[in-house]
Amino acid sequence: MPEKEKLLNQFLPISTEEWLDKVKTDLKGQDFDRKLVWKTLEGFSVNPFYRAEDIASIPHIDNPPGEYPFLRGVHPGRNEWYIRQDIDVNDPVEANKKALIILDRGVNSLGFIFNENVNYTPALIKSLLKGIYCESIEINFLTQGNAKDLFEVFNNYLGEKRIKSNCVKGGIEADPLGRLMVNGKLCTTVKDSFDYVADLVKSAEHLERFRVLNINGSAFGNAGSGIVKELAYSLSMGNEYLAQLTDRGVNTDNAARSMGFTFSIGSNYFMEIARMRAARVLWARVVDAYSPVSEEACKIYIHSVTGDWNKTIYDPYVNMLRTQTEAMSATLGGTDSLTVRPFDSVFREPSEFSERIARNQQLLLMEESHFDKVNDPSAGSYYIEKLTASIAEHAWSLFVETEKEGGFLAGLMNGSIQAGVKETAEKRKTNIRRRKEKLLGTNIFPNEKDRVSTSYKKHGEKKDESYEIEPLQAFRAAEEFENIRMAVDSMENTPVVFLLTIGNPVMSKVRAQFTKGFFGCVGYKVIDNIGFTDPASGVSAAVKAKADIVVVCSSDDEYAEYVPEINKLLGEKSMLVVAGEPDCMDDLRKKGVDHFISLRSNLLETLMEYNRQLGIN
Repeated sequence: MPEKEKLLNQFLPISTEEWLDKVKTDLKGQDFDRKLVWKTLEGFSVNPFYRAEDIASIPHIDNPPGEYPFLRGVHPGRNEWYIRQDIDVNDPVEANKKALIILDRGVNSLGFIFNENVNYTPALIKSLLKGIYCESIEINFLTQGNAKDLFEVFNNYLGEKRIKSNCVKGGIEADPLGRLMVNGKLCTTVKDSFDYVADLVKSAEHLERFRVLNINGSAFGNAGSGIVKELAYSLSMGNEYLAQLTDRGVNTDNAARSMGFTFSIGSNYFMEIARMRAARVLWARVVDAYSPVSEEACKIYIHSVTGDWNKTIYDPYVNMLRTQTEAMSATLGGTDSLTVRPFDSVFREPSEFSERIARNQQLLLMEESHFDKVNDPSAGSYYIEKLTASIAEHAWSLFVETEKEGGFLAGLMNGSIQAGVKETAEKRKTNIRRRKEKLLGTNIFPNEKDRVSTSYKKHGEKKDESYEIEPLQAFRAAEEFENIRMAVDSMENTPVVFLLTIGNPVMSKVRAQFTKGFFGCVGYKVIDNIGFTDPASGVSAAVKAKADIVVVCSSDDEYAEYVPEINKLLGEKSMLVVAGEPDCMDDLRKKGVDHFISLRSNLLETLMEYNRQLGIN
C-alpha cells in the first residue's frame, strides 16, 4: 500500500519577503511601518507578524521549565500558584475569623496587613493564627515597622507548634527602600535600615521557604511607570539589597533567597505575560553576578497584584473584566502567587461580594480553565518570545544605566528614578486625555447615567514638607476625568447637550455618535435626534429643550452653509459647537463660531473648558 502523502507537503514554503510583498500589495501604497507596526510605550516596535527566523537567535527558548535561567518558569512541574487574599489586622481575633472563612473558600495564601506600628506579642500571633495550619498554606505579613519583633514572635510560635522549618512558606514583607520611595522619608537612617534588614535576614536563614524582604515593584506600576521601567527599577532595587546584604556578611544564596518581588499587572495582555518571563531571566542574571553556590538562588519569587492604574470608579464593574485579563496574564506568565484586588477597592472598602468575586476569578482559572496544568503555555509563540526578548533587552539597558549612575539608592536620592517614572506616566496621561490610549467607561463608551459618591477614597498629593526625597506618587489614569465628572454630578441641574443633526444622514449620524460619547465622558445629558430638514426647526427644538450646548452634526461640505445660519438663529441662547474640523473652519471662526470637537481634540482639556464656561468648578 503506497505511503500517504502528508497534507502540508503540498504547500511550498513561503519566504518573509513574499509575505511582505503580499502585505504591501494589499496596503495599496500605504506605508507599512505607519499602518501596521505598533510603537510601544516602552520604546520598541512590534511587527504585525513574526516567523521562526525572528526568534532563531534568542537564547534559552528551548530550555525546559525549571532550568536556568528559568525563562519558562522556576518549577519543572505544573503551573501552580498561590491564591492570595489580604486582610487588614485591626483586631487579630476578627482577622483570624475572616482568614478561616476565606481559607474554606479556596484561598491558600494569606496576607496579614498591619497598617501601623504594632506591639507584636505572643498573644497577638496566637490569636491571629488560631486554627490555621501554617504548613498547608502561605503566611505573609505586611508591616509598617518592627519587622524583627514580628519575626521573633512568629518564629517562637513555630517552635512552640513544632512546625518544621522547611514547611513554612510565605514571608514578612519588609522593604525600607520601598517605604522611603513611597513615603519620601524613613524613621531612621538608610544605613541603619540596611543593618536592620541584614540582621532580619540572618535571623531567618533557617526558614528556607520564608522570605523577609519584598521588592515593591507595584509602586512603580501604580505610579504609571509602564512595564519596562517597573521591571528595570525593581531589578535595580533588588540589586541594591543584594549589594548591601553581602557587604554586611550575608552570603549570596541567603540574600537572594530572602527576597520576593511584587509586580502590578496591567491590561496589556501579551506584554504582561512576556514581562513575567523576562523578569525570571534578568533576575537570574543579576544574582549570577554575585557567584551563588547554587542555581536555586537565581530563582525569582514573583507575587502579582492586579494594578490600580487602569481602574475606574465610574462603571466599576468593568474593573472585573480588567482584573480577569490581568489574572490570566499573571498566571500564564508563571507567577508564584497572585492577589486579585476587588473591583471596588479603589473607591471604598471592598464588600463581601466583591471579595468573593475576586477570589473566584482565580479559582475559575485554576479549577475550570485548568491554567495550573500546563507550564509556560506561551512558549514557542513567535510573538510572545519576541516580546519577551524586547522587554528583557530594554529593561536590562535601563537597569545597566541606573547602575552606572550609582545604583537604585543613588537614583532615588537624586530623583532620577522618580523622574523616569513621571516621564512615562505623563506620556500615558496625555494618551488618555487624547484617547490614544483607551480607558473603557472613562474616555470612551461612557455610561452617561452612572453616578458615584463624591466621598470616595482616592490617592492624594502628599503635603508633608519634611521629605528626605521626592515620594513616588500613585495615580489612577481615570482620576482627572472622574474629578471633572464628579463636579458635574454635584450640580443640581445637569448640563444639556443637544445634537442638531442635519444634512447628510450618514455623516450626521456618525458625528452624533461621536459627540454623544465625547460629552458622555463628563456626564452631560445628551439629546440625540433623527435629523432636521432645516436649521430653523433644529434651533427651535434646541431652545425648547433648554440646551446649554448645541452641537451641529453634518458633513464637512455642508457646514459652510448650515453653521452660520444656525449660529445667527441661536444667538446667545446656547453655546454652539461643530462636530469635526471642516476645511471651512477658519471662515466659521471669523463668523463667531469658536468651538470644534474632533478625534484630534484633547478630550480632557476640552471638557474642562466647557465645564468652566458653564460655571462648573
